[in-house]
Amino acid sequence: MTPSPRLLNLNLFIYPGGHHEAAWRYRDSEPHRVLDITYYQELARRAEAATFDAIFLADGPSLPDNVRYASRFRLEPFTWLSGLAAATRRIGLIGTASTTYFEPYNLARLFASLDHLSGGRAGWNIVTTGAPQAAQNFGLEAHPVHADRYARAREFVDVVTKLWDSWEDEALLIDRESGVFADTGRIHPIHHDGERLRVRGPLNTPRSPQGRPVYVQAGSSQDGRSFAARYAEAIFTAHQTVRNAREFYTDVKERAKAEGRDPGQVKVLPGISPFIGATEAEALRLREEFDELTQPEYSLGQLRGLLGVDLSGHDLDGPVPRELIPAGGERHESSRFQVVLDIIDRERPTIRGLLHRLAGARGHWVTAGTPEQIADRITEWFTTGAADGFNVMPPYLTGGFDLFAEHVVPILRRRGLFRSEYTGTTLRDHYGLPRPASQYGPPPPAPARIQDPILERTPTP
Repeated sequence: MTPSPRLLNLNLFIYPGGHHEAAWRYRDSEPHRVLDITYYQELARRAEAATFDAIFLADGPSLPDNVRYASRFRLEPFTWLSGLAAATRRIGLIGTASTTYFEPYNLARLFASLDHLSGGRAGWNIVTTGAPQAAQNFGLEAHPVHADRYARAREFVDVVTKLWDSWEDEALLIDRESGVFADTGRIHPIHHDGERLRVRGPLNTPRSPQGRPVYVQAGSSQDGRSFAARYAEAIFTAHQTVRNAREFYTDVKERAKAEGRDPGQVKVLPGISPFIGATEAEALRLREEFDELTQPEYSLGQLRGLLGVDLSGHDLDGPVPRELIPAGGERHESSRFQVVLDIIDRERPTIRGLLHRLAGARGHWVTAGTPEQIADRITEWFTTGAADGFNVMPPYLTGGFDLFAEHVVPILRRRGLFRSEYTGTTLRDHYGLPRPASQYGPPPPAPARIQDPILERTPTP
């Protein structure tokens, strides 16, 4: 059998108004619609028309301190994705949920319901929550430390997986003649009694179309990489350079292989926020226009949260005082901390320059150019071992996405790098992932091998 060609995976990451922190101030944005479900449904339909793999929604269980200057509130993703499921037929639906501030049984029910509702299109973006202010919203005196959050996350995912496996596929009989609705011998309590969690089970919902939602993970710290290697089927990560992206790609694939997993079934999807113009100069002017709309007070607050240093009293046009950035501590375990530190060490920016670098997508890759240039950069990352695809993060909506879909996607298709139509109906189909069997049932058939020259060699840094 001839192996299938390797194709890009593309998600549309929707942030209210767009990913640039000043997007809501831009003349062509629609901030008055960020609480209107039809706004998101229209975006989802456009992404589906462009045959994107999925819609991606972020979430967090607290209000950012800086909402005064940006549309950075959170929309509860299960409700919102259900609204998108009703308006679409094929595109995947990835929602974020925290292992620190959910209980596994409730989360398992929510995602199983979304997978049933959508016909097998759900994905779970697994996060441990980095915002310390979330703790007081749940009656806790303090936010759990990084290592404890990841320890709970590992047990949490194991429990949720058991719950989703607790119904075998053949358990639901609906046999009118015999009068048997379900085979209770194929429904299994999980009896989990662990260090942090106790759950009896079984789940009170039959097994979902995908067996379980696709496991997505965001985070590139050492704990995050180990967690991703063990569980993630798609990894949302942030890199500023192709060199750093290749290092991460190689490392996480090798870790997955060491866990006994097929590295081809672990999709590495960095974020990309493209400013697109008819010429490169036009695209750069657009980016500068957005940066001029930023509020320094907001930007400095973002930087304080990332680095733990308050630079509000410093000259914005002076150099970043590297020596003031605290050494050690909880923040140093954050992958985003390292991304920002690398920018400072590599580029030696002014404070204002650093604020503008981060304004576009909070440390994700922001690039400006013509559609052909954007496609070239995507192609380089994809073909040289830096990415399996991207989370596309438009700087503003809806126009920022429309330009990408109308002008960049056709170039990628002409190069044979992206599909022109869906070949499956579930998110697992789009990602080329097998449907996992219940631990109580027979093993699934081996999936067709994807031809991937990247996995046949070690990328050159």
